[in-house]
Amino acid sequence: MAELIGTINGIAWGPVMLVLLLGTGIYLTLGLGFLTLRKLPTGFALLFGGRTGAGAGDISPFSALMTSLSATIGTGNIAGVATAITLGGPGALFWMWITALFGMATKYAEAVCAVHYREQDSEGQYSGGPMYYIRNGLAAHWHWLAFAFALFGAFAGFGIANTVQSNSVAQVLNDSYAVKPIYTGLTLMVLVGAVVLGGIRRISSVASLLVPLMASSYLLMGVIVIAMNITAVPSAVATIVESAFTGSAAMGGFAGATIWAAIRFGVARGIFSNEAGLGSAPIAHAAARTDQPVEQGMIAMLGTFIDTLIVCSITGLVIVIMDVIPSGVSGASLTSMAFGNAFPGGDIIVTFGLCIFAFTTMIGWSFYGERCVVFLVGTKGVIPFRLAWVLAIPVGTVVQLDLIWLIADTLNAFMAIPNLIALLLLGPLVFRLSREYFQR
Repeated sequence: MAELIGTINGIAWGPVMLVLLLGTGIYLTLGLGFLTLRKLPTGFALLFGGRTGAGAGDISPFSALMTSLSATIGTGNIAGVATAITLGGPGALFWMWITALFGMATKYAEAVCAVHYREQDSEGQYSGGPMYYIRNGLAAHWHWLAFAFALFGAFAGFGIANTVQSNSVAQVLNDSYAVKPIYTGLTLMVLVGAVVLGGIRRISSVASLLVPLMASSYLLMGVIVIAMNITAVPSAVATIVESAFTGSAAMGGFAGATIWAAIRFGVARGIFSNEAGLGSAPIAHAAARTDQPVEQGMIAMLGTFIDTLIVCSITGLVIVIMDVIPSGVSGASLTSMAFGNAFPGGDIIVTFGLCIFAFTTMIGWSFYGERCVVFLVGTKGVIPFRLAWVLAIPVGTVVQLDLIWLIADTLNAFMAIPNLIALLLLGPLVFRLSREYFQR
């Protein structure tokens, strides 16, 4: 079974998917006339200028972004970047940057469509995302894609954003402090349950507090390391750019293979980190208090900018500067080693950050799964889903998750396909709404 799913996973995340992800971003970027780059300052002005929001919705535009960031700023920023660099060389970070630059347009289009086509459920809460803009924006023969996205989204989170996260936290606490995994699982179950059972308003409140705090703390630590080694920064950047096109700095293989490895793992891990094109983030942005889809789109695209071009860049630069790649260590351990070598206690801070990041990923993704369930069976499915989500957490700390990770990763790819098809078909609508907004 593992071999079969592994084969499907290899196809699902193969060259076709990477071309589709990157190609959709390029198409939307060109169609928008590089709006996402030109209007970046406008996006930040909207984010900080209207934190309460004006219009229909459940949470503020700021809280919507923090909720989406709570799900994206996580293990991908610590472990994912390190894995990409280990497998594809330092050049993988360059391709993560390229993915993010075009991914901003994808995230923008997702949020524009999510707000434009959102609905209210029977309890008055706003629901939106790919399943709704497929059903409400595309012809009837495409509607099966909406059902497929919601089905994959409802189950995918239990793996990659629930059991895998709790397992990572349990493993790192057991290795570092000999804490029994079941104790970690039960503690996380109580903490996550206290937030998730309160719905989107409580999730967004916690995310609005924790995300800025944890992201700024991690960035501050990274900036300190870079400042302490400022003379090494130019050569580190040169290494990253050079190995993106030559593969000379990648581990093993001949040049052609390592260049492909840099592209493949850079793009794949970039998407894993910022989720541009996956279709998850627009579910949060659809709940924002706003009557302007374009304004929420400009706020949404900041998520990709912050996640990859800032947070992931800090992680990657520290790893390259501290020259820990030849150690053979991978994942979160490599990032932890880099910070630990930079200054005493750096590895402890990374461990603590990983725990917080995993916690926020669990609460953010719970809302995504819940809205998928609402689309499939209505609001009667909300409480059973929340309870199942909370009860699955301790299970993840005491079982082997290789197969679960593989299944969840494959379901993520299956989520992305309906979403990307919808964005390509709804691209002209996004272009028109954007033109009309800026003409006004």
